[in-house]
Amino acid sequence: MADNINLRNLTLTMLLEVEESRKSHLVLSETLNAHSDLGKQERAFVTRLFQGTIERQIELDYIIDSFSKTKVKKMKPVIRNILRMSVYQLKYMDSVPESAVVNEAVKLATKRKFAGLKGFVNGVLRTIAREIDNLKLPTDIIDKLSVEYSVPRWIIEMWNEQYGEDVTKDILDGLYAHDDATTVRINTLHASADDVITNLEFNGVKVEKSDIDGVIFISGYDNLARLDVFKAGMIIPQDYSSCLVGTSADDKPESYVIDVCAAPGGKSMNIANLMNGEGVVEARDLSEQKVKLIEENIERCGYKNIKTKVQDATALDEDAIEQADLVIADLPCSGLGVMGHKVDIKYNVTSEGIEDLIKLQREILDVVSQYVKPGGELIYSTCTINKRENEENSRYIEELGFEKIEEQQLMPNAKQDGFYICKLVKQ
Repeated sequence: MADNINLRNLTLTMLLEVEESRKSHLVLSETLNAHSDLGKQERAFVTRLFQGTIERQIELDYIIDSFSKTKVKKMKPVIRNILRMSVYQLKYMDSVPESAVVNEAVKLATKRKFAGLKGFVNGVLRTIAREIDNLKLPTDIIDKLSVEYSVPRWIIEMWNEQYGEDVTKDILDGLYAHDDATTVRINTLHASADDVITNLEFNGVKVEKSDIDGVIFISGYDNLARLDVFKAGMIIPQDYSSCLVGTSADDKPESYVIDVCAAPGGKSMNIANLMNGEGVVEARDLSEQKVKLIEENIERCGYKNIKTKVQDATALDEDAIEQADLVIADLPCSGLGVMGHKVDIKYNVTSEGIEDLIKLQREILDVVSQYVKPGGELIYSTCTINKRENEENSRYIEELGFEKIEEQQLMPNAKQDGFYICKLVKQ
């Protein structure tokens, strides 16, 4: 088993990779796969320390800046991240003694060839450990919420303007309502829900049913990919909110469905399942790499009524004009609804970037709306919380000759991501 020093050193390496613009969920996945010998508790420690340090970065930097003469932005990346992960342990990991946090941080600075700064690291952390309960938060309410929830100020301002103070506070609370359970959808073309649940429980996995048929929450397992039912294609990881895209469609077994931005294929497989393996679902995406990912998932799960196609969603496919009974347009978006588990999104998205995304979303909608038959459906969805990308785009679709049937903005909580779904019918 790896000792705590090595686990912290491993976590530090991961944090430095994210600081070099790598996505946190990819860094975590690759690291855990590369260290498959780690025990369950060790994996849990690394995961929590890594994700928590990123998730709480604004708050951690505020705490460090409040007690350090050298501000975070002026520190060496190694020292900055040693302090961040150490302050996270001091505030959020009660099972780790303060003395151990400080001592291991000093050792880590030396290990990383910053022995000359070990006194600085020691002094700052001991001060924080002693004074953290006396920390003064900003008096401005937006600044205060930004620090408390580690969400950039401009995002809170946007939500406050669009949804009001009470809903904004609920969104922020929902982002931190973490649940250890993983949401999976049962592939009922392969096995019955009862058989899958029996298998999981027999292997020590805790199962909780949701209010969507075939969608369950599982916990208490070590590695999803090692579960027999996963390897056999009987379960598919898919967020609860995402599953609602399929259930909102009036899909019939003989339907022709086009999923225009399909990777990694969860929604396509969900629709294929709801169509009882009949009809045709065409799962499209921009690149060979993304389509290959869809094909790997289809093969593992054994779906026979899904075909794939490399297709730029902004480029008109004339052969598909008015051919589809249903078009699923789950489009690239700012991702503000999934910040609860993709913890670095909030630091990378910008208001300018959102304007570019809205332009892209409408460019795609101009094209893919043409694939829907008269009387057919278009389901527009995003994993964000932003009326500019959601409700305003739905109104834009209506101007393209559609009637809005229903829409819902799901807010994040312990069981689901923030997600927007709108169903429209072509006139």
